[in-house]
Amino acid sequence: MTAVFQRVLRSGWEKFVRDKSSSGAALFVMVIVLSVVTMLFFLQGISFFLIASLEESVDISTYLSNEATDEEVSQLKEELESVPEVKEVKYVSKEQALESFVATHKQDEVVLESLDIVGQNPLLASLSIKAFQTSQYPAISQFLENTPLAFIISDVDYFDRAPVINRLSLLTEGIHTAVFFFILVAAFIAILVVFNTIRLTIYGSRDEIEIMRLVGASNWFIRGPFIIQGMIVGVLATLITTLLFFPLTLFVGLKLQAFAPGFNLFSYFTSNLFLILLSQLLVGIGLGVVSGLIAIRKYLKA
Repeated sequence: MTAVFQRVLRSGWEKFVRDKSSSGAALFVMVIVLSVVTMLFFLQGISFFLIASLEESVDISTYLSNEATDEEVSQLKEELESVPEVKEVKYVSKEQALESFVATHKQDEVVLESLDIVGQNPLLASLSIKAFQTSQYPAISQFLENTPLAFIISDVDYFDRAPVINRLSLLTEGIHTAVFFFILVAAFIAILVVFNTIRLTIYGSRDEIEIMRLVGASNWFIRGPFIIQGMIVGVLATLITTLLFFPLTLFVGLKLQAFAPGFNLFSYFTSNLFLILLSQLLVGIGLGVVSGLIAIRKYLKA
């Protein structure tokens, strides 16, 4: 059994080395396919980053009445933090709100003069609330309406921000859907390309397959070299693709900073290198072996 397996391994390697044109074509196509797979991985990472950035930019503020005590404010903050949809709750004092307001309107002399005329801080303390997803803000708003501590709440700006939040929610869902369908279409095209390339490779070996059948070789012995050849193509294509993406991500990552500030493509690639390598190996070897098995069926006895 070991001798047969070794013979199949040797035959598969010799077939890969001997059939340079077909092996080269299969390797070239596999590198392209794995490059597409890797870019889809990057596309998913970028889409998640953009969605997270959009969701991070959205929050709602709960303005507290001046009569609210520190104990009541702390209790409301703790209750909000226990709500499953709430990601973060930040307390903003009257003084912090005034500082932020002045910094925002520092070029507007009319607004600053109005503050001087008032002679006191007219702003309210608030709780800034962030949800995990934009679609969760209605549930948080409902909680604020029904909480026993609603009497210390002067206003909630959810309804003022609802149109923006709803548009962002639709945008994030649209990004998810578009990325999902793009990945499906690209994967389908990649499978077709690899299958047809390997089928042409096996077609070139049809005479060799017929001779092996005539001398009584088993179907699995005939399939073996093609399986090994497919595995070799998958492994080599993975190594080549990975080496190509090191300089590519470094170069493209600098250009991408203008489109997605804060997203470093090279760092994303290196930090997920093991997962990317594993995905490439699974796709490369899987497509090579499965496509070969399917394509060779017509040349074997039923």
